[in-house]
Amino acid sequence: MALVDFTVKEQIGYLTINRPEAMNALSDEVLTQFHEVLDGIDPDEVRCIIVTGAGDKAFAAGADISQMASATQAQGAAYARRGNDLMLRVEAYPIPTIAAVNGFALGGGCELAMSCDIRLASERAVFGQPEVKLGITPGFGGSQRMARLIGMGRAKELIYTARNVKAEEALSIGLVQAVYPAESLLAEAEKLARRIAANAPIAVRQSKKAMNAGIQTDIVSGVAIEVSAFGECFETADQREGMAAFLEKRPHKPFINR
Repeated sequence: MALVDFTVKEQIGYLTINRPEAMNALSDEVLTQFHEVLDGIDPDEVRCIIVTGAGDKAFAAGADISQMASATQAQGAAYARRGNDLMLRVEAYPIPTIAAVNGFALGGGCELAMSCDIRLASERAVFGQPEVKLGITPGFGGSQRMARLIGMGRAKELIYTARNVKAEEALSIGLVQAVYPAESLLAEAEKLARRIAANAPIAVRQSKKAMNAGIQTDIVSGVAIEVSAFGECFETADQREGMAAFLEKRPHKPFINR
């Protein structure tokens, strides 16, 4: 049985971690299958990806502790590298990603959600980096992304105390963009994905690339990155159609990713 399922419907990809009996923990096998799914996605077919967890309890309740308990220092570092390789890939993946957090997002699960472009939460969602209770640090990017998302002070408090936060607090500190009733979470994620998918894919992907790169540097360098991204959109069929439709005061034809 696949541990990571992927289906496509109307240009939206649905990527589901499928280990509900293990709270969708991110084992080595899950990390490997996640990469394989990303390898196989057709950017002409998929314009936005919704990432979620199977069942109604967990988005992903962390890394697989059973695989780490007896690890050496070298093995622990290697495991962290494998996890971080995936999180960095999700973060930089050209197709926009929405985390639909339907339950516990702890440790590696919280880190996966933070690697996605946008986070929507069920009212039952719970976020946290509980690693220091286990005698380790966050290992899949949590010590880096959380501070970038919610500020250093809040991130240090949550990581040092291993305190979990429920959905409404996650919203108030900026860890998620919206909270919905559990039964409507996926529908709301789909609604957002459709709005993204309706726009010119090249422009959306260049915007993502520019924001991801620009936030890591100074404003002058960031503006130079934006200028390059802006230029890349010109002479595309979608740019010509989008601007022609605007000038002609008509709805644009469906964008073709060309």
